[in-house]
Amino acid sequence: MEPLESYSTTMKGASHWSLEVRKGTSMRLSDIYGGANVGMLFYNPKNLLERFNAPDTLKCQHTFKLTQGNCLYSDMGRIFASIIEDTLGWHETVCGNSNAQMVEQKWGKRDYQTTRNLWNQNGHDAFLTELAKYGLGEADMAANINWFSKVSVDDAGVMQYQPTHSPAGSEVTLRFEMDTLVIMHTCPHPLNESETYPRNPVKIELSKSAPVEANDLCLNHCEENKRGFKNNALYLL
Repeated sequence: MEPLESYSTTMKGASHWSLEVRKGTSMRLSDIYGGANVGMLFYNPKNLLERFNAPDTLKCQHTFKLTQGNCLYSDMGRIFASIIEDTLGWHETVCGNSNAQMVEQKWGKRDYQTTRNLWNQNGHDAFLTELAKYGLGEADMAANINWFSKVSVDDAGVMQYQPTHSPAGSEVTLRFEMDTLVIMHTCPHPLNESETYPRNPVKIELSKSAPVEANDLCLNHCEENKRGFKNNALYLL
């Protein structure tokens, strides 16, 4: 059978998924109806001790948010993926995950045994379910990205979730710079105060990326990114 040139699927709200994405692959995420949240983590499938490092990702690029031009770093100074397209301009990676207690307090307890696919899944347990498939557990969970979510900070340092930030059709595209194990869920953002449990689906499209050129936006975004790409080149020799 010939390898796929492209692939697309839709993740329902309150669901989780994982897959190994090859270097040179693009992943486009689309918020179908608006208001989605996609929690995501990255690991090196050849060395699962190497994983996404949110603090280094923000610090080395001097930013509080993620958008086009930013790269997503591992704790080894390598780049898992670059953000090559983004219609929103803001995705957050500081607030972490919802958990079972948080979800129950906001929307009540609904388990899978009773309500099947209408249960109130939480991000923490969704990640654990996927991580277990690769022999990983709670100790391996890092700070995650929340795609399509925006949290701003006022003058007093109080974080404010922006519920209308992502309109229907919003998109963000990642280009993977090394083979990467991607762990993801579509559970609510931890600061979401919606009256009803959010179940917002997301479309995922995988395709081959164009080669990285010398004038690439992500490569040239800052000097640290140039060093990150060099670290990748050394690792991939």
